[in-house]
Amino acid sequence: MSYIVSVIVPAYNAEKTIGQCLQALKQQNYPSDSYEVILVNDGSKDATGEIAQGYDITYLWQENQGPATARNKGAKEAKGEIILFTDSDCVPDSNWIREMVAPFSDQNVMAVKGAYKNKQKSIVARFAQLEFEERFEMLKKAESIDMVDTYSAGFRKDIFLQLDGFDTSFPVANNEDTELSYRMSKMGYKMVFNPNAIVFHLDHPDSVKRYARLKFWRGYWRAVVYKKFPDKMLKDTYTPQTLKLQIFFLLLFLMSISFSVFSPAGLYAASGSGAFFFLLSLPLMKLGIRKDCIVGLCVPFLLVLRAGALGFGMLWGMVRTRFN
Repeated sequence: MSYIVSVIVPAYNAEKTIGQCLQALKQQNYPSDSYEVILVNDGSKDATGEIAQGYDITYLWQENQGPATARNKGAKEAKGEIILFTDSDCVPDSNWIREMVAPFSDQNVMAVKGAYKNKQKSIVARFAQLEFEERFEMLKKAESIDMVDTYSAGFRKDIFLQLDGFDTSFPVANNEDTELSYRMSKMGYKMVFNPNAIVFHLDHPDSVKRYARLKFWRGYWRAVVYKKFPDKMLKDTYTPQTLKLQIFFLLLFLMSISFSVFSPAGLYAASGSGAFFFLLSLPLMKLGIRKDCIVGLCVPFLLVLRAGALGFGMLWGMVRTRFN
């Protein structure tokens, strides 16, 4: 079944990547008269607008208000019955639209999530990709999911508009897609994962500093979402349970080390929590060695960084939301 499709790309200061993104979208293996590309320039200060207007697309501009507002603006202008989202630093595979649309042949499906791939060489970026691969393995087993990321997302337009789209109180590209996904899940809408709907991400974090900062703010904004959907803190289809336990045992380890100054029991607790943390690292380490041996061997150290950044970000988010 061939749908009329609108692909919406929000862009802010994306001059380095937007050309590759739009070029890939114009070379899709999908009837050219059955889809449109809408770029929403979110108040860029660089040459994003000039580059974008060199392509045969619908070009929209707004004062900088964040990607949630930009995506909603594009959706309101969309002519398609299916709306797809990707990011300005993503390059969709030539079959991306076709694969994103395919699951909508099931009339019960209201949203579709695609997959990331990455070609960066740094160990940190390769580890970030390994995290996605772990999650993809989980999602493949789920008949219906509860997380649709905006880097490769599809919705029935009528449902998206009925829900008022993304929550514009999220000012940055961080967890606004989680909030919408949880809303849809709570209402019983069926969402599915198609691992064959692939976009190549050009900008995974490639340094320890960038990765830690990204995870800290992921944790912060996830705490904001959890305040609205506390049941998802315990379990969802996207977050490995080992990740939550790793955060717990790392925080326990740090507290135990502090108490070990006053009591030997603190040292025993620290040793135990450290051992449990390492055991919880083994599944991802095994997956990493199978897919990328060097990254697999680095997994335990990078998981400490991840758990610390996410954990402290979530704690900060909980404090801020409690007193705001």
